[in-house]
Amino acid sequence: MEISVIIVNYKTPAMTLDAASSAIEQLQFETNGWNIVIVDNFSDDGSFELLSNSIQDKQLEGDSAWSNVSVISSSVNGGFGAGNNIGFNRFLNADNPPKYYYILNSDAFPEPDSIQKLKNYLEENESAGIAGSYIFGEDGNSHVTAFRFPTILGELEGSIRLGLISKLLHKYSVPMGIPDKTRTVDWLAGASMLIKHRVLEEVGLFDENYFLYFEETDLCFRAKKHGWSTVYVRDSKVKHIGSVSTGRNSWGRVPGYWLDSRRHFFIKNHGYPYYFLATITRIFGELVWRIRARIQRKETEDLHGFLNDLCRHTFSVYKPKYPI
Repeated sequence: MEISVIIVNYKTPAMTLDAASSAIEQLQFETNGWNIVIVDNFSDDGSFELLSNSIQDKQLEGDSAWSNVSVISSSVNGGFGAGNNIGFNRFLNADNPPKYYYILNSDAFPEPDSIQKLKNYLEENESAGIAGSYIFGEDGNSHVTAFRFPTILGELEGSIRLGLISKLLHKYSVPMGIPDKTRTVDWLAGASMLIKHRVLEEVGLFDENYFLYFEETDLCFRAKKHGWSTVYVRDSKVKHIGSVSTGRNSWGRVPGYWLDSRRHFFIKNHGYPYYFLATITRIFGELVWRIRARIQRKETEDLHGFLNDLCRHTFSVYKPKYPI
């Protein structure tokens, strides 16, 4: 088997089937074998039955490509990483495991040759372990999906929103904008991501302590520590409707699991003192920004209660999972 595709569904079965159909079209180049596994992440709304019946109908209709598609039901919604891990585990210990795993969001649709271009890059570059696509929305606008790892200075640059400081700290800014050519990055959003089997063998699967957000950051961080690079492949293009199953576009305020994931990433990878200093730095930057915005009568687009939520989350009674 050459490529196994994993699509995690959560209450969007019709869209998930469309994403699978789009992936099937772009997998026809692969002559060494491919399959798709859809993981229903305990939608508990009939999604699993709808997906199973729809796939079975396509197979009975004689559509041979859909014979390579299967669906698994998870008994719990453990989040994005846990859902993908169910797919990984189906194949990792097989007699003939795939050479590559392709993670595709249920609301993402590969353009022509997009998967092949990711594979070609990884084939041609031995040290590259993870490759991701250029992502754009339904309106044609580019999505920012290439990032640097979060750091203390990155927290300051992103929160204080002051031109002079951003200029001085531009190398620490977490968002990298929209690269105009293929390049190495620290981490990529997981809407369209091809991973070598060898990477997962060496660094492990997604950390399931992350429910949503920072799981890709953590995986790419571990991969880099093992000598694998992560690459943004500019000419691999994928349309992404964006945040349909997570609901991020309709957030009224930042959910607790985002704060939990942020804390877990910093403590796991840098220790509790680093996390505390990074958060104090962010709180300082947010306060400076709010004072300046009020003085200058600027409109802010900050989520309601974010600073209060961050402070409460940081200073709540908490026993670190990792040595201080």
